[in-house]
Amino acid sequence: MCIDCGCGPTDHHHHHDHAHDHHHPHPEAPPAARTIRIEEDILAKNNRLAGNNRALFDAKGLFVLNLVSSPGSGKTSILERTLRDLQGKMSFAVLEGDQQTDQDAARIAATGVPVHQINTGAGCHLDAHMVGHGIAHFDLDASDILMIENVGNLVCPAAFDLGEDHKVAVLSVTEGEDKPIKYPNMFHAADLLLINKIDLLPYLDFDLEKCKAFARQVKPDIKILEVSCKSGQGMDGWYAWLAEGMNRKKS
Repeated sequence: MCIDCGCGPTDHHHHHDHAHDHHHPHPEAPPAARTIRIEEDILAKNNRLAGNNRALFDAKGLFVLNLVSSPGSGKTSILERTLRDLQGKMSFAVLEGDQQTDQDAARIAATGVPVHQINTGAGCHLDAHMVGHGIAHFDLDASDILMIENVGNLVCPAAFDLGEDHKVAVLSVTEGEDKPIKYPNMFHAADLLLINKIDLLPYLDFDLEKCKAFARQVKPDIKILEVSCKSGQGMDGWYAWLAEGMNRKKS
């Protein structure tokens, strides 16, 4: 069960090997107490596994990013352009998270970069356990940067540490400038905000400065880059940020 949206089975069942035609007490904690305990157990287990992932990434000197956004923000398109533009300059591996299909993984594979698809089914986010299994498909010694593209969702991925160095939030100008204050947990969890599709600004009623102000209201020290993966505008700043993080991780 996801602790944020409650997806997944939550029914309480117990079985008896005799006819249940009599009455006896079934002491249980109040629902609120059970929910809190389940949340604590889920996060504690995830955090332990995330710690294991992080220890491995640190030992390998691997710079790891968790890309988060709502569906359609352009995460995959940003990845595609990044991988092609930086070919021969940095080496990458990519974990793709989606509920169904491997379409995004196929797009990444077309760039020549190693990629592994994780399908979460009814699940609304990746977790550290999935990532731990996913990275077994890579030679981590051959990569400088691991990109994890999370399931498109601005709620649930905020709470789940995957062992990454940074969460990178992507927000497109077609979504509206108030996303950071509507979904504050996600933008507070992110260290970098990529405002994507800025080539469309002349055609939209989107207040760029207000969007940045909202993001800094949620997290004052968040770094913000304005990019267009279509035109390439602003992508050099993103690439410089990647290079800085990669070099820092290897030092």
